[in-house]
Amino acid sequence: MSFDLKRLSVLMAGAAVLASTLPAASEDPKRGGTAVIHVVSEQRTLNPALRASTGVYYMSGKIVEPLIDKTYDGVVGVLATDWSSSDDGLEITFKLREGVNWHDGKPFTCDDVSFTAMNMWKELLNYSSTLQQNLEAVDCPDPHTAVFKYSKPMPLDLMVAAMPDLGHPMPKHLYEGTDILKNPYNTAPVGTGPFKFVEYERGQYVMAERNDDYWRGEEYPYLDRIVWRFIKDRSAAAAALETGEIHESGFIGVSMADVERLSKDDRFTVGTQGYENNVAHTTLEFNHRSEPLADLRVRQAIAHGLNIDDAIQTIMRGFAKPGKGPVPSTGGVNYTDDVQTYPYDVEKAKALLDEAGYKPDADGVRLKLRHRPAPWGEYTQLWAEYYAQAMKEIGIEVELLTNDAPGFLNGVYRDHDFDTANGWHQFRSDPAVSTMVWLRSGAPVGTPWTNQFGWQSDEMDKMIDDAASELDPEKRAAMYHAIQAKAMAELPVLFAIEHPFISVTSKKLKNHHNTPRWNSSSWYDLWLDE
Repeated sequence: MSFDLKRLSVLMAGAAVLASTLPAASEDPKRGGTAVIHVVSEQRTLNPALRASTGVYYMSGKIVEPLIDKTYDGVVGVLATDWSSSDDGLEITFKLREGVNWHDGKPFTCDDVSFTAMNMWKELLNYSSTLQQNLEAVDCPDPHTAVFKYSKPMPLDLMVAAMPDLGHPMPKHLYEGTDILKNPYNTAPVGTGPFKFVEYERGQYVMAERNDDYWRGEEYPYLDRIVWRFIKDRSAAAAALETGEIHESGFIGVSMADVERLSKDDRFTVGTQGYENNVAHTTLEFNHRSEPLADLRVRQAIAHGLNIDDAIQTIMRGFAKPGKGPVPSTGGVNYTDDVQTYPYDVEKAKALLDEAGYKPDADGVRLKLRHRPAPWGEYTQLWAEYYAQAMKEIGIEVELLTNDAPGFLNGVYRDHDFDTANGWHQFRSDPAVSTMVWLRSGAPVGTPWTNQFGWQSDEMDKMIDDAASELDPEKRAAMYHAIQAKAMAELPVLFAIEHPFISVTSKKLKNHHNTPRWNSSSWYDLWLDE
């Protein structure tokens, strides 16, 4: 099943959702103006070479560009103009765009790509540290040629699929010789994009202004500036949309009730267009260091205790589907539905807990778990509340520990101070780009959205590594089917619900959501009609 605007209109009781957001042919782009964008959670870094995250891309994607991006017609070069692979897959060569300058006026060259790849993509970037573990060097035979050298084959299709999210070079001259993680440019990024960073006011906004030296030419960008406003209160964000204070709220930034209500307002476009490359899973993450959760029977009991279909209807208004492992149904040939599933069955869940030795006490309580919900919005909080309520039915008492974004990331991925946690995790074109890092061991402690769960399998590690270096697409797909089956059988993480994202966008914005990763892209052709 694909998620599209037609489906959205059916699921949301006939809401008036437009099938296209592209401007009419008679409309000529206007220059100038400020686009104001709603952001729910504040980010503590704006460096996409250190953190692969929609919250980071939503802002930094307009400032810092990748080597390659994705359009509805396929991949296109941005800072790279051409790419090729050796027959053995051990070398991948990128030709880099000439005449591109960083926002401080220094030229963009291969040295920037080499430094970033070896020091950030390989060592520090969540997702990418697994993807690039076999990267040995990036040679620069000339300033505009970068040769990536691997100890094991790197499929060219995989590398290309990864680059829109995991291929953002950063300026070597601003990072070399510094503590990269503490470098002040992580929150004041210098890039090559259509907009230049201006200001980050904590708790208030991030601002970027037009780059007059943009390599695409003086025509672009159309906008004068973009302001991203942090508004945690979803009702306040919906009100700001209605008063015209903000022009867009993306990534389900307002409540589902407001999504439905605003979809009937002729001033807005509401839909999933522009998120095709960002389908996500709602996860339930287990801390395997916790004795009960190290027992597969307990994890299976929890899975059987969740009425996923009911959760989808009540929380997402039907706008989702049950997950079947780390690869979503949008994963193409790498996806399979031939996996073990865990239908809702309270009695079976109780029997599994009995078998594991967790009998109910006088109050009917078998276990007590501490749960951290991700603060990514109404949806993640509602899912956590649903999980806690569902667990009561099988005798598990769940305490919810609510945090801001840094508290959640530290509590789960650095301090491992949780029993269970939930959030969402995006699939990014290829399993090796994103979801495999949730299963493979070895990511540095504290790396967000990686396997920090105390679960380690030599067999799974090898399966993941072998699939990532397999050059034959058919064999590679079969390997991912086996990985998906193993993940569903052993439940290191439960990929519970598969869902798209939704944007509410003022019709004053033009050329919006015109690529499959639009909210993460550069917006060089976005314009404002007011």
